[in-house]
Amino acid sequence: MINRRTFNKAVGLGTGAAAVSLSGLQNQASAATAHGSSGRPVPTVPTIAPGTHTTFPTLKQVKAGVLDIGYAEAGPAHGPVVILLHGWPYDIHSYVDVAPLLADLGYRVIVPYLRGHGSTRFLSSRTPRNAEQSAIALDIIALMDALKIHRAVFAGFDWGSRTADIIAALWPERVKALVSTSGYVITNVKAQLAPAAPAVEHNWWYQWYFATDRGKKAMENVDDRIALCRYVWTLVSPNWNFSDATFDRTAQAFHNPDYAAIVLYNYRWRIGLIEGEPRYARYEKLLAAQPPIHVPTITLDPALDPFTPPGDGTAYRSHFTGKYEHRTIANIGHNLPQEAPTTFAQAVVDADHL
Repeated sequence: MINRRTFNKAVGLGTGAAAVSLSGLQNQASAATAHGSSGRPVPTVPTIAPGTHTTFPTLKQVKAGVLDIGYAEAGPAHGPVVILLHGWPYDIHSYVDVAPLLADLGYRVIVPYLRGHGSTRFLSSRTPRNAEQSAIALDIIALMDALKIHRAVFAGFDWGSRTADIIAALWPERVKALVSTSGYVITNVKAQLAPAAPAVEHNWWYQWYFATDRGKKAMENVDDRIALCRYVWTLVSPNWNFSDATFDRTAQAFHNPDYAAIVLYNYRWRIGLIEGEPRYARYEKLLAAQPPIHVPTITLDPALDPFTPPGDGTAYRSHFTGKYEHRTIANIGHNLPQEAPTTFAQAVVDADHL
């Protein structure tokens, strides 16, 4: 989930953030961006109820880098590309409503399973099950190369925000625009060795759990890991009354044979318990310097997400040096695209027109 260091000043549920209602945001965004900076009209995304869609019409596989990546695709094959990236403990179904909204506006929408999730598989049993942040970002660059996509609008939350932020920072020529939920979440491992505020440490209970043998055993047992992931959903999205069927569709992605190894590696690596691979060292050195992001960006803070910092985006504003907007979304938790698909899709369209 989100970078602990970014939110050292966060306490509670993001108090102090300027929250707006979903309908208010939709109307405000449409009025404010009737024409983008290029003069092109900005489409208004139709309002739909969360859960309107339950499946993706098209699921595909492509060999890219060290992976055989599973992904959903929607929209015209030659439309402008949007890549939507999920987080933990979620999967591509976080975008099951967002993807058709964007596809209906003419975008080619790509929603990949990250390594260790769903139908994505390693091509070789000898490849280390590494999950440091640059490895995941390079997976997506390899996916773009395999699909012959030079440039795309990126949008994500949780691990997806981090991955999109990294690509925007290190490979800006591949990113037309960015939507980053929870702002700038690139990890600096050394900085995370310092203690955070007690309320922040409390939010990260599962990270410390994964550092123990008990947590490792829980993740390696399918039933235990699924129960844990469901519990996390309830904590980080307190207003989201998801159904058993909604959770079960996503939980299928947690049966991936590499799921436990990838999740454990990621969280243990972030707090310095695991050394990264030499092949990624040069990327991690660049990321440790917290590089700025110059591409047009909209940041989104879900007001009920316990990882949302106070300050209406001010905690990370300085990292974004290009065209920029910030929005705080009232009454919504961590899984923003699935809880508020119209709002998320509108942010993607608006970012594309900054």
